[in-house]
Amino acid sequence: MAKKGTRVVVTLECTEARTSSEPRRSNGISRYTTEKNKRNTTERLELKKFNPHLNKMTIHKEIK
Repeated sequence: MAKKGTRVVVTLECTEARTSSEPRRSNGISRYTTEKNKRNTTERLELKKFNPHLNKMTIHKEIK
């Protein structure tokens, strides 16, 4: 019988593209999905990932 895991799928969204005021980059929101252990990591994830629309590494935060 399989164990019930505490791992959940979370979505990471770019913070810089969301605050960008340029109209050309309004559709440049970068999103990634990953898994985290809900028991060990209770706070929201914050990772540096590549945003292809801005063509640079940016901070991505976990969203609901």
